Amino acid sequence: MKTTLIKNARIANEGTIFKGDLLIKGEYIEQIDESISAKSSDVVVIDAEGKLLMPGVIDDQVHFRQPGLTHKADIASESKAAIAGGITSFIEMPNTKPQTTTVEKLEEKFEIASKTSFANYSFMFGGTNNNLDEILKVDTKTVAGLKLFLGSSTGNMLVDDPEVLEKIFKSTNMIISVHCEDETTIKQNLKKDIEKYGDDIPIGRHPIIRSEEACYISSSKAIELAKKTGARLHVFHLSTGKETQLFTNKIPLKDKKITSEVCVHHLWFSDEDYEKKGTLIKWNPAIKTKTDRKKLLEALLNDRIDVIATDHAPHTLKEKQNNYTKAPSGGPLVQHALPAILEMYHQDKISIEKIVEKMCHNPAILFQIEKRGFIKEGYFADLVLIDLNNPWTVKKDNILYKCGWSPFEGTTFKSRITHTFLNGTLVYNNFKFFNTSAAKRLTFNR
Repeated sequence: MKTTLIKNARIANEGTIFKGDLLIKGEYIEQIDESISAKSSDVVVIDAEGKLLMPGVIDDQVHFRQPGLTHKADIASESKAAIAGGITSFIEMPNTKPQTTTVEKLEEKFEIASKTSFANYSFMFGGTNNNLDEILKVDTKTVAGLKLFLGSSTGNMLVDDPEVLEKIFKSTNMIISVHCEDETTIKQNLKKDIEKYGDDIPIGRHPIIRSEEACYISSSKAIELAKKTGARLHVFHLSTGKETQLFTNKIPLKDKKITSEVCVHHLWFSDEDYEKKGTLIKWNPAIKTKTDRKKLLEALLNDRIDVIATDHAPHTLKEKQNNYTKAPSGGPLVQHALPAILEMYHQDKISIEKIVEKMCHNPAILFQIEKRGFIKEGYFADLVLIDLNNPWTVKKDNILYKCGWSPFEGTTFKSRITHTFLNGTLVYNNFKFFNTSAAKRLTFNR
């Protein structure tokens, strides 16, 4: 059984940072102590002096585009980029082609991932206005949760029938993750701008079309329904300060029935960046004002927001360079999310301990993922070593996404991910990859 000893690391876990050693035996963390000696010459020793050791990031919201949209991305390409970005586990969304709205299609995606994924994986099952029977067939112990689009959906995945929505909320004990934007409000706003500008709507109008009001109306309705039915609700990608008031920090995460997340792009960019970045930062929900960004960070730090995710959703550069009405929303993020958040640490906006809590611990707690998200003896050795003072610049030749571009291109990050361990195996070291077969399907302690 392979044994690896990481020595002299600054270990970040459960609200503390301490210097110590960590022994990996097989797939698991065997021992954590101030000093551990290698007991045989077979032990691989890594000197992590000066480096930060944290649990692998768990990203609860990605779109890897397989099946059906693999000209944009696929599970292999994007999970490989995720590993380089310190993300060791992902939960992927159901709006592929075909959509993941039957158990048969869900298992087909698990089969693809079992053969091609570089990172640990699970998938959301997708709800529609007419697939409640399929929702009830899902094994909640082996699937991450249920995804409902209450706005901005593809295909037939917009769940806009109030009676159906209430039935779903009442009928499942799965975590229901929702995209909240009010379609009626958005359509009215868009109609006005098309009448004024035609198809060439200025990109700066995006957060006005997909407005604060549209987000708040939808989020508040979803929360009201969750309270009425007792459903377990997780609201994806908050983008407005107003929405953060809908959530509480007075209950421990493990006891919360209603939780929320913020994505990296909503913490990094503001509407002032549309002038330079254009449709490259066109996301749904839209990136909004500096004030919204500030309030999102405040809510993250005071625990009204529980998780940091990416909503990684790549499109080709050609697709993104269309005019406003034709350019799709979404962008690639998994390779650069952790370095970007660590840059915010360097700017004294967030602590390392809080980053680990929101990107590692809390997704594991929220989705009840077994033996991941923490540095604990007996847990899977999903680990990331980081040099916090080794600057690098995002360039075309080091972007790993299949789409080949990043909204962070030209940005210099101070922190560099040097090693990624997956289930005890070193799978990444300074832009070199090893052993693509280490990934596992996530399991859930439910």
